[in-house]
Amino acid sequence: MMSTASSPVSAAPGKAFPVAIIFALIAALAIALMPTPSGLTIAGQRILAILVFAVIVWLTEALDYAVSSVLIVALMALALGTAPVGAAGELLGTGKALGKALSGFSNTALALVAAALFLSVAMTATGLDRRIAYRTLNRVGTTAKGVLLGGIAVTIILSLMVPSATARVACVVPIMSGIIAAFGVDKRSLFAASLMIVVAQATSIWNMGIMTSAAQNMLTIGFLQKSIGETPSWADWLMAGAPYAAIMSAALFILVRRLMPPEKESIEGGKEAVRQALSDMGPMSSAEWRVLITIALLISFWVTEKELHDIDTTTVTIVGLAFLFLPRIGVMTWPQVQKQVPWGTIVVFGVGISLGTALLDTKAATWLADIVVRALHLETLGSFGIFAGLSLFLVLIHIGFASATSLTSALLPIMIAVLQRLGGDINVMGMTMLLGFVVSFGFILPINAPQNMVCLGTETFTSKQFTKIGLWLTGIGYILLLVFALTWWKFLGYI
Repeated sequence: MMSTASSPVSAAPGKAFPVAIIFALIAALAIALMPTPSGLTIAGQRILAILVFAVIVWLTEALDYAVSSVLIVALMALALGTAPVGAAGELLGTGKALGKALSGFSNTALALVAAALFLSVAMTATGLDRRIAYRTLNRVGTTAKGVLLGGIAVTIILSLMVPSATARVACVVPIMSGIIAAFGVDKRSLFAASLMIVVAQATSIWNMGIMTSAAQNMLTIGFLQKSIGETPSWADWLMAGAPYAAIMSAALFILVRRLMPPEKESIEGGKEAVRQALSDMGPMSSAEWRVLITIALLISFWVTEKELHDIDTTTVTIVGLAFLFLPRIGVMTWPQVQKQVPWGTIVVFGVGISLGTALLDTKAATWLADIVVRALHLETLGSFGIFAGLSLFLVLIHIGFASATSLTSALLPIMIAVLQRLGGDINVMGMTMLLGFVVSFGFILPINAPQNMVCLGTETFTSKQFTKIGLWLTGIGYILLLVFALTWWKFLGYI
């Protein structure tokens, strides 16, 4: 989704379904019923129990993500509703607890995700996404080197316009499949494998570069707004993330060229094939122009937020969306949106915000933060050491997650609490944004991101080939994190 958001909302239950669910429930009950530790409220203890349940279900994919979200809402309503609050020890009540469990659906970050997903429908409905992809390929040429560069360029351009990693890949994959066929190579060739791996990995890379390109980024913004009342602007995120993503893209290109050299470097008539595809689409329609102009205006408002105006990113996006729905002027209808928007992703996102907010409100995140700070002796480290340690932790734990959104829901509130607990000269907003970049490190296994799985479904590469590139990319990416922390991000005041 925007990326549900970088995350899929489907999961194959399989034989492990009952075992995983039972284990998750037992683990949650064990935590909820144990003596309440010093410094932790009963409500906080129960939220931690639900967090453990959620993490187990997400890691095992025992339930569809949307279904697990509904279950989490039910557990939050019951667990918090029967928990004592305040000095008098009165019960919160299930009605108020349910309101807390659904509070994420009133968060502006959720509104931005939903609006952005609707915009991607407008791109698809008019065919503007395909036209952009074909025009990009037409400019870079049809050599193996040019096509790889074109694949990266397309993902960058679409990252500005299509706020869902999965949707971007779904648009690009059919086009790249046609290029593979035009080269006349087997779909299991090194050329085909390298092209699809580049599409998947570049998509994850640019989830870090552009704030509105992935749902987990919006989740990070939502948690920052809730916890400290301060968030980076679209331009702030771009200034911090785009240079890093650009260098990572170059590293990806070099890695693929070195480790997976293509069987042939050029294709006769390839450019003509791309031009024919463009010709078949005909001239740009009025609907395409309206979408393109709307998106161009949105980007201009996003970039100039806090500089030329004070209209926030969410409001600007919703205004643009409203324009595209207007009779005669608009380009899509509500029935189209109903069919094409991944509603499960929106449910997952809303519940993720609710769970993270509950961790913050019940002080469970603060309690965990104290444990983390003491156990890792973080108070003895400077900003750079703290960032290096927390980043490495996120990189490693991502191996077990198939959803960047669920990873963000589970860990970012705790990370924010850790940074607040440390205090000092730490820029909580800035470092949280940078840790939000690391959440998109789904480079190692195909299962680590839904866009990886979409590309894997083309059967052009194996998991082993993907991991071969992914391990190198992860290592280079982590080193670059440290380099940027010592240079560019330090200059910007985030470290």
